[in-house]
Amino acid sequence: MPSSAKAHNRIYNTLPVAKEGLPFIFLGLALVLLLLYLESIILTLLALLCTLFTVYFFRDPERKNDADERAVLVPADGRFLGIEPVEVQDSPLGIPAVKASVFMSLFDVHVNRIPVSGRISEITYHPGRFFAANRDKASKHNERNRITLETGDGQRIIFVQIAGLIARRIACWIKEGDEVQAGQRFGLIRFGSRLDIYLPANSRILAQRGHKVKGGQTILGYLS
Repeated sequence: MPSSAKAHNRIYNTLPVAKEGLPFIFLGLALVLLLLYLESIILTLLALLCTLFTVYFFRDPERKNDADERAVLVPADGRFLGIEPVEVQDSPLGIPAVKASVFMSLFDVHVNRIPVSGRISEITYHPGRFFAANRDKASKHNERNRITLETGDGQRIIFVQIAGLIARRIACWIKEGDEVQAGQRFGLIRFGSRLDIYLPANSRILAQRGHKVKGGQTILGYLS
């Protein structure tokens, strides 16, 4: 594994929750203690439940895969929304492509993972609106972070973190020029969101619409 990937895993793989969740968890614990001190039992229980859900939401489980190097992993947990062809004039790849989409509900793991090994050639952030992430127009109009990756044999794929209706923060832990490994953590979107991935049109897609998928583990398909 490249040194940058090793450093990344040391930083983001030391706790069972993503570091972006720690302020929310500590705030929740402080509120629980305060309400307990004030002897407000019902409010204490409510605050405790909210804190436990926050821990659950920001969970960051270990994931292992032994997929073939041509395999493209699903970059996020959630429900597979399906695929659609993209004509060259609308393709961010500059060639005919297919777009695959995963919707993450509040109950899914929200840590995002690299779909295939390669080098990050470009990262572009686009401010935008906050439509529901399971709607098609979210891909074009919502706040999003677009990442371009080049594989070792020169192919390009693009994956896009897209904010949702109540998701108001996109975290990206990689930078341009990084060498990354398939399944490596690369970011997180808070509180419900979507992730799109663009592959060359001749890629073979295995995932099916409506299926539940696991980021960094489920095989989306194969590059040609």
